[in-house]
Amino acid sequence: MSTLFEPYRLRGITFPNRIWLAPMCQYSSIDGLPNDWHLVHLGARVTGGFGLVLTEAAAVVPEGRISPQDAGIWNDEQADAWKRITDFAHEHGTPIGIQLAHAGRKASTYRPWDARTGSVPISDGGWQTLAPSSVPFDGFKEPAAMSPAEIADTIQAFVDAAQRADAAGFDVVELHAAHGYLLHQFLSPLSNERNDEYGGDFEGRIRLVVETASAVRAAWPDHKPLLVRISGTDWHEGGWTIEESTELGRRLKTVGVDLVDVSSGGNVKASIPVGPGYQVPLSAAVHDAIPTGAVGLITEPRQAEKVLDNGEADVVLLARAALREPAWPLRAAHDLGIASADAGWPRQYERGAWRD
Repeated sequence: MSTLFEPYRLRGITFPNRIWLAPMCQYSSIDGLPNDWHLVHLGARVTGGFGLVLTEAAAVVPEGRISPQDAGIWNDEQADAWKRITDFAHEHGTPIGIQLAHAGRKASTYRPWDARTGSVPISDGGWQTLAPSSVPFDGFKEPAAMSPAEIADTIQAFVDAAQRADAAGFDVVELHAAHGYLLHQFLSPLSNERNDEYGGDFEGRIRLVVETASAVRAAWPDHKPLLVRISGTDWHEGGWTIEESTELGRRLKTVGVDLVDVSSGGNVKASIPVGPGYQVPLSAAVHDAIPTGAVGLITEPRQAEKVLDNGEADVVLLARAALREPAWPLRAAHDLGIASADAGWPRQYERGAWRD
């Protein structure tokens, strides 16, 4: 059996393989509601053989959306809409998770294919953004520094969203603390200039992430895994580092986080050495502290298998490769010599399987 296709268990959930779909924003919602696009997009990866399907970032409050077209789970109507998708995943035996997010100073922006860039003005449906400090992201409007009360409300919003996610049938929750969004903004000294208990030294800067994870873990069913996505480094002098990420992984494990999904960058403009598997060493470093998932230009089955065999991660997450090829795991099984009967082909698609 290929390592890539070994089952993997976290708490009470067994994932049929170690190829997971990474969260990818679709910018296709109205009022935060997932719709037919999300059902088809995620459903195609369910039938394509992924061991876990993670939704795009779902905002825990309206002002936490990256764009006005982002999905959300800040109300019960949205949770009910997500249930149609979780039901489909479960009908086909696939665990499904939701990424809970708040974009902070990177909220209220135009979606990528809009000709306009930067912050959406309030007159065009935008809103005042919030952040740890009133330090804007490059090219965006200045955010308002969050008060202690707003920080407390944000933690509660993540808790409320997790409870809605449970009611909607999700098997996994992932907290988004990467890519320059709110929780990452608190971690990095490049965006966090606070001098209270949520800023300053390492202990202060990690406080919000650890408190949020602890609060969500207490509200999230014990048999369901809790993940956190982090940026392993800011790739910028004076920013968040891989050493800090590793120590954060240790702290998160103590409050009940089961796996850290290790990406990188996004908080400031930076020169990033992009190449095949360029973030895998970051996952390997954090793996010393807590189980990890590796992501970032992992595109070929043997490349993914090597990451696991080398002990650099426990699972791999695919993003753009999965946009190009919704059934990537089924091809990977063929390439790695897995019999089609063992690869997880849907009955409706078995005629398309490669001949063994």
